[in-house]
Amino acid sequence: MRNGGRLWPVHLVLAIGAAAMVMPFFWQVLTSLKTFTEATRTPPVWIPSFEWGNFAKVLDETPFLQQLGNTVVMTTGRTLAQLLFCSLAAYAFARLRFPGRDVIFVALLSVLMVPGQLFLIPQYQIVQSLGWLNTLPGLIAPGMFSAFGTFMMRQFFMTLPAEVEEAARLDGANPLRIFWSVMLPLARPGLLALGVLTVLWSWNDLMWPLIVNTDPESMPLSAGLSALQGEHMTDYPVLMAGSLMASAPIIVLFIIMQKQLIQGIAFTGSK
Repeated sequence: MRNGGRLWPVHLVLAIGAAAMVMPFFWQVLTSLKTFTEATRTPPVWIPSFEWGNFAKVLDETPFLQQLGNTVVMTTGRTLAQLLFCSLAAYAFARLRFPGRDVIFVALLSVLMVPGQLFLIPQYQIVQSLGWLNTLPGLIAPGMFSAFGTFMMRQFFMTLPAEVEEAARLDGANPLRIFWSVMLPLARPGLLALGVLTVLWSWNDLMWPLIVNTDPESMPLSAGLSALQGEHMTDYPVLMAGSLMASAPIIVLFIIMQKQLIQGIAFTGSK
C-alpha cells in the first residue's frame, strides 16, 4: 500500500500519456464508420452510424490488394537486406580489428545527423539511371541498409561474451564462420528488434514511394492511399477506412512481437 501510494502520480501521468496516444487511433476507427456528413459535422459526432460500406469503397477506388502486395514485397526485401548487411557491418565494427575502424564508424554515424531529404535527389538519379522507376527494385534498394541498424546491432554484439568467440577461434573457425554460426544466433533478440523497427519504418514510408513511383499499380499502400485525398474535397470516412485497413497487419505484427522488440532494445542499451 505504501509503494502504491507513492506511485499513483506516475501511474496517472502514464495513463494520461497512453490516452493521448490512443485517442487518434480511436478517432480514426470512429471516423471510418461514419457517413461523410457525420465526419464533417460540428460539433463532432461520437457515435457513428456504422457505415461498413466505406471499407468496400476503398477496394473500389484503389487497387488496394495490388498495393498491399507491393508493400509486403518492399517491406520484406528491405527488412531481410538490413538484417544481413547491418549485422555484417556491425560485427566488423564490434569485433574485428582493422585500420581506421573507429574513424569509419564515426563517419557512418554522421549520416544519422543528415536529413534524409538531402539524399532524395542522388537516390532518384541512381534509380532512374538503372531504369527502376515504377518498379519494386526502385522501392527496395534505398532501404536495404541503414546507419541506425548498424549502430544498433554493433551495440548488441558488444554485449555478447568474448569467450564464446575465442573458443570458436581456437577451434579453427574463420571470422565469417564465427559470425554466421556463433555470434549471429546469439544476436537473435537484436535481430528481432531491428526487424520489427525496419518493418514499421518501411511499411509507413511515404516520401520515397511518392517520388519514385507514379503508377498506382506499382505503389505501396502508404502512397496509394494518398489518391483518396481529393484536391477540393476528401471523403474522410473512406480515407480513414483505407488507413485502418493498411494499419491492421502492422498492428497485429507489433502485438505479436512486442516482447521480443522490448527485449532486443533492452539488451542493445545494456552495454
